[in-house]
Amino acid sequence: MSSKKVSIIGAGRVGSTLAQILALKGVCDVVLWDRKEEHAKGIALDIKESAPVEKFDISITGTGNLRDLKNSDVVVLTAGVQRKAGQSRDDLLISNAEIIKPLCEGIARYAPDCKLIVLTNPLDGMVYMAKKVTKFQKNRVIGMAGILDAARFEEFIAMELGIGADDVFAVVLGSHGDFMVPLPRYSSVAGIPLVELLPKQKIDKIIKRTRNAGAEIIELESSSAFYAPAASLSLMVISILEDRRRIFPCSAYLDGEYGVHGIFMGVPVILGKRGIEKIIELKLNRKERDMVNKSAGMIKRSIKPLLYKV
Repeated sequence: MSSKKVSIIGAGRVGSTLAQILALKGVCDVVLWDRKEEHAKGIALDIKESAPVEKFDISITGTGNLRDLKNSDVVVLTAGVQRKAGQSRDDLLISNAEIIKPLCEGIARYAPDCKLIVLTNPLDGMVYMAKKVTKFQKNRVIGMAGILDAARFEEFIAMELGIGADDVFAVVLGSHGDFMVPLPRYSSVAGIPLVELLPKQKIDKIIKRTRNAGAEIIELESSSAFYAPAASLSLMVISILEDRRRIFPCSAYLDGEYGVHGIFMGVPVILGKRGIEKIIELKLNRKERDMVNKSAGMIKRSIKPLLYKV
């Protein structure tokens, strides 16, 4: 048993994988909620039965009752319709808004002091709606996208160079989607700037693949990614629970940072026990600023339909 509690909304492939990762690490008790209660209970029991093999000792509970979110330190929202081949993330805006609005109302009611991490697509729109519905302070509502985007960027760099990904560090700003802003100038391999290791043509090719990485998996598997998203979520959860104050790219509410107001967008943040402890503003050149402004403009346009649903 643990003194920390994390509740996961949605027992699909991302939610159930995250529950397993947290159980294996033994960092917190886990509540796994799903509208299909028996499914959540079955997943929870399956993971719990691996405890004698994996040697972890935490409580994991499957439920269909939002009351079980009570006293959660962190709530992770993964519920929603997954996109299919040929769809963009923005195609899911209205359908997923209708799903997560009542869930956010339940989170605010039963876990009013939690830090809320949102995964549901389209990410920047859904995390915006989550803040509006819960009325939580901006530091307590965080979108997971940048860690995943940066991980994909790093892996593709490692593949191109034929090296281990452990030595690669990449920075990605902006929206989660076609307008994300990978920053080669701030990316490196074992401390060596990426721009000194690869020509611009190859870097541009990697950036294009990073932007399309989710769609690439859907085309190959006929289903959305879940291993890498769940692993990325686990880093955020642990940094908050253990107050590690790690720097991650996350979708944060901007109130003037990077010249952007009133939306969630991917930026580097310090993540600790209060959620977002600080937003880090990088010095951008004109081209990078233009890309960030373009990404912010796209987010603002995309969330307009949500103004009538909050």
